[in-house]
Amino acid sequence: MFAGRTLVIATRHAKERAIAPVLETALGVRCTVCEALDTDALGTFTGEVERRLDPVATAREKCRRAMDLARCDLAVASEGSFGPHPAMVFVPGDDEILLLIDRRHDLEIVAREVSASTNFAAERVGDERALLRFAERAGFPGHALILRPSRDSPEDMHKGISDHGVLLSTFRALLERHGEVCVETDMRAMHNPMRMAVIGAAARRLVALLESTCPQCATPGFTVTEVKRGLPCGVCGLPTESPSRHLSTCGGCGYTREQRHPNGKTAEDPRYCGFCNP
Repeated sequence: MFAGRTLVIATRHAKERAIAPVLETALGVRCTVCEALDTDALGTFTGEVERRLDPVATAREKCRRAMDLARCDLAVASEGSFGPHPAMVFVPGDDEILLLIDRRHDLEIVAREVSASTNFAAERVGDERALLRFAERAGFPGHALILRPSRDSPEDMHKGISDHGVLLSTFRALLERHGEVCVETDMRAMHNPMRMAVIGAAARRLVALLESTCPQCATPGFTVTEVKRGLPCGVCGLPTESPSRHLSTCGGCGYTREQRHPNGKTAEDPRYCGFCNP
């Protein structure tokens, strides 16, 4: 389905470094980047342009624009979000969406990789010692930093700082002009190796989805779409909140397959039962 075709990666932040090797090896595509595409027009991490669409819709629009500009019918786009990790709320998380659109086969596949491996952080700093402590925690200079007077304003903002001399001179100038400085990690992929690694993991997850095909029509992307809960307690037999069955649905023909718990469990430990262990 994909071998020998050209695939445009919708990015201006060098994400092809993480995505192209994975997709070219696994799918046999030839990856390219459209230099004319301005993905920042759809939103920026630092707030100059507000992201008005949700992550999947944003990635979809990136793919659409890239395919139109490159005159290509196959595209991949990535969109990242940062905040509390969904499973560990006191830990920052990197939530990466990777979307593939194949216009020739009317196919859309979404892969998601959520990782606690991120240096996402911001802090108000009033002296150079605090600034350098933050820089060390963030992995500077391998990971670039951003300096600006306030986290809420794009005024007098300096991105992509990866040199100690530039960091200190910029900090001093901002402190003199504004009286306070906010330092934050630059989360653009080309300035953040940790994020680039998560994007690479998302690309591998996308490949796994593409290799999982519908047993009825062979459309790629056959995967779990619904989890049914209610695995019975091994002592009292009442349903628990633990998963009992997984439903996989084909996005092409609609075929659905229901499977028992993937680990083969037929009963849950009473520790997780609301009746036995309220």
